[in-house]
Amino acid sequence: MITFLFLGLCVLKVASSLTQFASIYPLDPALPIGASLTATCTVSSELGLEARTLYWTLNSKRLPSESYTVLNRTALTVSLQRLNGSRQQSGDNLVCHSADGHILAGSCVYVGMPPEKPVNLSCWSRNTKDLTCRWMPGGNGESFLRTKYTLKYKLRWYGHEKECEDYNLGEPHSCYIPRDLALFTPYEIWVEASNQLGAAGSDVTILDVLDVVTTDPPSDVQVSRVGELEDQLSVRWSTPPALKDFLFQAKYQIRYRVEDSSEWKVVDDVGNQTSCRLAGLKSGTVYFVQVRCNPVGIYGSKKAGIWSDWSNPTAASTPRSDRLGAGVCDPKAGEQNSTLRRELKQFFGWVRKHAYGCTGLSIKLYDQWRVWLQKSHKTRNQVLQGDKS
Repeated sequence: MITFLFLGLCVLKVASSLTQFASIYPLDPALPIGASLTATCTVSSELGLEARTLYWTLNSKRLPSESYTVLNRTALTVSLQRLNGSRQQSGDNLVCHSADGHILAGSCVYVGMPPEKPVNLSCWSRNTKDLTCRWMPGGNGESFLRTKYTLKYKLRWYGHEKECEDYNLGEPHSCYIPRDLALFTPYEIWVEASNQLGAAGSDVTILDVLDVVTTDPPSDVQVSRVGELEDQLSVRWSTPPALKDFLFQAKYQIRYRVEDSSEWKVVDDVGNQTSCRLAGLKSGTVYFVQVRCNPVGIYGSKKAGIWSDWSNPTAASTPRSDRLGAGVCDPKAGEQNSTLRRELKQFFGWVRKHAYGCTGLSIKLYDQWRVWLQKSHKTRNQVLQGDKS
């Protein structure tokens, strides 16, 4: 008796010299969900087998004999009703066996849906040197069949249609175009999806490479203390080197968080400066800081660029407060100085608000006043402690 090897995945290939012994019809059919299938297993008379002794399995599960029909001595059919989506995209295994369990022939049954048109196509260019595009499958993304996606593009007014070739980006539904891009002519870009049951194309996106430029994160990010100020840190960074020769106006963002927190606070109004002062921080606290860049107006583009990734976190700590009697208050002193304190708080609150925004405002006087205030707090607390002893 001849035995055929049938793999778990539906990739059965029978040697051509043996196909004369048994066959299944239809072979490897593709059907919509809910359809019915009648398959026929025909064996060669040379095997000496009778159809009534054969049986069928689907994904290694034996099918009930009530679904069989003996057509003649060498042909046995099986009927499958209201088929569900294939359990694996490579197809379900429908196999015809002899009475002793040997595999005679096999077929892959593909049951699913035609693809819906891909959506949310977006692209970006790193430093104008390449183009990466990403999209999402249409509908709920499940067709139960292996679906092929092809990214196509061409110059809008002329040029030949091209296909993206590099889909190995470590994430599904994306493709990378590494070279030979036009910078001053828009592209038409779209995605086509296809499987055994049909095909669908996305809407066409009109794209100018200069409008979707992103860059590397700012380099050489440094975070340092501001003298003796307990609630501030200074952040400095360098312009991404890949864009030094381009005509553009960069925008920067900063975000920071406390060491033991996952919540980031974002400073949006940094502008095009490469330094910033963070104020209102906690004393004696470690902060992690990151910076990112948006290359605005590359070669005169009227659209904003795309934010880069965040730089690697840089850590620094604010000075620890060594005030004596922390939390101790002198009611009389508070009453005498309440008016002055309120006015100073309003004035320097305004100064700090503008300094926080990283504007070009000089805050030298503010720094001097904060240092003086910290020292005066320490001196006053020492005197209060001395009076109580």
